Amino acid sequence: MLKTFLFSTLLSISAHAATPFLEKTDVFEGGKGAALYRIPGIVVTSKGTVLAYAEARIHDSKDWGEIEVHLRRSMDGGKTWDKARHIAHLAERAEGNPRKKEGGEKEQTVNNPVAIVDTNGTIHFLYCLNYARCFYMSSSDDGLTFSSPKEITAAFEGFKPRCPWNVLATGPGHGIQMKNGRLVVPVWLAYGPKPGDHAPSMAGTLYSDDHGQTWKAGDIAVPNEGEFANPNETTLALLADGRVMLNSRSVSQASRRLITTSADGATGWSTPRFDSALWEPICMGSLTALPQKPGTLVFANPHTQKLDAAGQPIPGGRGLRENLSIKLSANDGQTWEVNKTLESGKSAYSDLAVLPDGTILCFYERDSRLTVARFNEAWVRQPAR
Repeated sequence: MLKTFLFSTLLSISAHAATPFLEKTDVFEGGKGAALYRIPGIVVTSKGTVLAYAEARIHDSKDWGEIEVHLRRSMDGGKTWDKARHIAHLAERAEGNPRKKEGGEKEQTVNNPVAIVDTNGTIHFLYCLNYARCFYMSSSDDGLTFSSPKEITAAFEGFKPRCPWNVLATGPGHGIQMKNGRLVVPVWLAYGPKPGDHAPSMAGTLYSDDHGQTWKAGDIAVPNEGEFANPNETTLALLADGRVMLNSRSVSQASRRLITTSADGATGWSTPRFDSALWEPICMGSLTALPQKPGTLVFANPHTQKLDAAGQPIPGGRGLRENLSIKLSANDGQTWEVNKTLESGKSAYSDLAVLPDGTILCFYERDSRLTVARFNEAWVRQPAR
């Protein structure tokens, strides 16, 4: 009788777990605390707390201006959220906007926040200041409070021999921890002739082998060479065999995402290749692994292409920022077997995280809102109606 009861219970749990579901909750909304929120990032701590963070663009939507970083926490897997808090660079201001001929002297741009969850319980947090300096802080209480920021801009000097940058940026999105404890953060660097230019650009990683105490520059992973035009805004994931995969935005004629891998997340990057299944509308995309299913990757970006009058794709064209779609791979990104629309309307940047029970979280830009979508693999695989 007991065995029958347990078997029935397990069947019930399994059936419930396989039931497709999708839920959406707005976390930040333009006009409430800032003119617009952009550049979403999301992580799940070792205790299961969800941290969602973003740029709060105080006066307008532009990349340069008065920008803060705001964060909200969820204790129930992203269903409800606490009050938003301003968390980054609360110390002495560093004002000055090189992109404005006048009017930017009193503006401070705090940009490109990136969090990394450490197995020791620490939340590491990097952000940039005026696209020229980088700072590090950490939290030992699940994101309730953060340490005073420490400047780590010097770590980026390691990129200078290959990329004489004058603009630096982390992420955006999240970083990862490798099996050996190494922390890896995607970065991009621009070296244009005018102050603040975001192109031309290259992409690489910053890493730490001592739980965030010190940071070093890795190799340039995706150079601005040949077919690879202006790689930037890179996302990353840990593959089943321990390698790190970088998935990069670019303006290449192929209109596809660029992929490269490294055994240590810092050096020895494979020759970048275009992934034929991942369209590139010239917009940031997001990537994560499903820890519960080694080898399974989840990818999100606007699945669009720029078309000409005849309906044919325009090489290197900028697609519309809409039709945010979720893709699944069961073989570490060698092929992508599922493509499911998450948001058919306006939708752009996103970040992905996974709860301990396998629920996938996609934090994304949705018109003037930043929304967290909660769904399971079964929903992604469910045929569209």
